[in-house]
This record gives sequence, structure tokens and C-alpha cells, in this order.
Amino acid sequence: MSKSPEITADHVRVAVVGGGPAGLMAAEALARGGVRVDVYDAMPSVGRKFLMAGKGGMNITHSEPIEPFAGRYGKRRADIAPLLDAFGPDALRGWLDDLGVATFVGSSGRVFPVDMKAAPMLRAWLHRLRGAGVQFHMRHKWNGWRASESSSAHGLGFTTPQGEREVTADAVVFALGGGSWARLGSDAAWVPLMQQRHIPVAPLLPSNCGFDADWTDYFRDRYAGQPVKPVSITVEGVDGTIQHRQGEFVVTSTGIEGSLVYALSATIRDRLLADGEATIRLDLAPGLSAQRVIDEVTRPRGSRSMSSHLHSRIGITGVKLGLLHECVSKDDFTDAAKLAQAIKSLPLRLARTRAIDEAISSAGGIPFEALDRALMIRHLPGVFCAGEMLDWEAPTGGYLLTACFASGLVAGNGALAYLQTP
Repeated sequence: MSKSPEITADHVRVAVVGGGPAGLMAAEALARGGVRVDVYDAMPSVGRKFLMAGKGGMNITHSEPIEPFAGRYGKRRADIAPLLDAFGPDALRGWLDDLGVATFVGSSGRVFPVDMKAAPMLRAWLHRLRGAGVQFHMRHKWNGWRASESSSAHGLGFTTPQGEREVTADAVVFALGGGSWARLGSDAAWVPLMQQRHIPVAPLLPSNCGFDADWTDYFRDRYAGQPVKPVSITVEGVDGTIQHRQGEFVVTSTGIEGSLVYALSATIRDRLLADGEATIRLDLAPGLSAQRVIDEVTRPRGSRSMSSHLHSRIGITGVKLGLLHECVSKDDFTDAAKLAQAIKSLPLRLARTRAIDEAISSAGGIPFEALDRALMIRHLPGVFCAGEMLDWEAPTGGYLLTACFASGLVAGNGALAYLQTP
């Protein structure tokens, strides 16, 4: 009979569990304070999701003023604002500059590294951390709590290729990510482990996600993959507020996704959760007034078909014309007045969110009410949480990363202060 792998045990000063931006920022804050830091991550290398997010151009933060910036965090604005006070978008750009990563502001106000890449930034950061003495332990997946001989220390168990490993730490910073992109490490396996210690966890939900629309086979086969632009979306929230944005989205084989959809995804998702379905309204001609559309559509069209008439008078063609055929009855399509109304307010029923693992990020997690201002769990002194593990969400545009960096710094400084307290 084969012998079971031997369990190794170590004592460390601070264990940072999770090697994304939040965890690495916590490690930097602690190392800067002269503390020995050990970073544990389940993946073969750190920053996997960070690198994937940067493949299309590393949008690191946003240049808009801090007031509207903080407003992007919705109902958690009051909780995120102190983190941004500690390390906001300007401080993040300064930190990047000190790291040797120059940035620029794009036409949309988004901030990018000059080379548009995440990998050089991560390499420079890891070089700095290793130079400060941070130790990295890869392929170490946290699998639960362990007993500790000291009431003030915390025992952790890890699964590694060499077998089980137990670590005792004087303080712990968890930065294990949310529930999206499990293949890159954010698999939410930490949720039941936290609940074992009576730490509340709000259900994880997809955020910055796509939605299913139950297309007809004809529409799906003809238009999947095509962008819809320019277009605006209006949706009513469960609290009665009206959300309205203009931009573009993409028709997929299952529904819709893209930047405009992501910006409204929280409102659409919450409506789906409340009602079982959600109806958004599309303005297919956002550059034209309602009266102008009525005037153009109701003009005599002679022998031309309605489709040709729409193309020549207001530029409705291709996928926009397909959406009209998909969502408007045949009778209404031939009624110029009703068709004009549909062009400016086309109802599109959405049936489901896409799976959380497909989402860019997730909502839900450990609520701020369970944490103190330093992001320490109130009933577990010396245990801190940061990043997407926390119950907040934000749209794409640099807001997600900025809050992850900021929360990591606050948690790291909080752990440092905890260790220095007699």
C-alpha cells in the first residue's frame, strides 16, 4: 500500500492568499513595512486573470474626476470611497510611473500603459516584490482552516503537487477573486470555507455580463457576431430609476453582449432576478429625434419596400433592420407610425444572464458590514479580505482594477497595523 504524502507545516508572519492585483498590492504594502510576506496562489503563476484582461489593451484606470468616478460603484459607493481616498486613480498612475510604466489617457478617458500591455507591468512589479523579500508559493490551493497552537495565529491548509501543506500565520490577507473565469483561478471555492467560520457571503452573481435573448434561428444564423451601432439602451431598474446609455453592443448566437450591455448589466440582472425576465428598449436611431423619425418613415414611399424606405430615409439596414423584423409583428412593420415608434423604442426581451464563469466580473461576496475600515473581518482579528471577494461591482473602464488595487493596499496596511499593535 502506498504511503500518504507527508504534511509539511510552516510558520509565517503574513500569508497573502491570492496572487491577483489585490493580493500583490497587499504584499507590497506589508513588505514595505518590513514584514515577511508569503504569497500563495493556486495557479502556476500569479496574475493570470490580470494578464487575460490586458490582452485587448490594458485599461488600468480612468481619468474622470473622483466624484463621478466614485459614483461608478453604485450602492457600494460609500464603502469604496474610503479605499479610493487611500489609493485612487491619480495615486495609481503615480505608482505605475514609479514602477517604470508610463501611461496615457485615451479618447474615452480611459488610462492605458503606453505599450498597452499587462505583461511588462506584471514583470516589473514581481521583480520589485521579490527584491523586497516577498516569497511566492505557486500551485498552492487553499483548502480550509487548520488548528493553531496560538490563539492569535491562523492555521491554513493548502493542496500542492507535493501533498498537503499547513501554514500558521500571524495575519492573513485573502484576495481570492470572485466567481468568474474559474480557469484562471477565480472559482469561488473559498465561499463555503469562509462560511465555515460564520463569515457572511452574499451570493455571487455575474456582472459585466451578456444576456440571452432567445433569437429565432433565422436571426441567429444571419446576424450573430455583428455589432449594433450607434444605439442606445433604456432599462428601468427594480427601484423605478431609469438607466439610459448610448454606445454599441454585439449580437451573439445566444443574445447580446458588449460594452453598452456591460454598463447596464447590474440593472438588467437585478430586473431578471426580481421578475424572471427583463425588457430593454433600443433606440436604433439615437442621432435623430422621434419626430424626425416619424416624418421620414411616414413619407410616401411609392413602390419601394418598407425595408428600402428605412434604408434610404434613416439608414436602418443590416442588423438593425433584422432587429426590427425580430421584435416587431408583421402588421406593425407595415404600419409606418407604429414602426417609427419601434425604431425609437424597440422592446427586446432578455430571458437570462449568461453563466457567471463567462462574466468579466462578479457581484456579491463578503459584505463590508462584516469588515472594519481596514478590511479586517470583525470577529476574526488578523484576517483581512480584498479585491473581488468583497461585495461590490463596477463597470469596465478601469474601475474594477482601481478598486482591487485600492482594497489590496488598505488590507495590506491594515494587516501591518494589526501586527504592530501590542
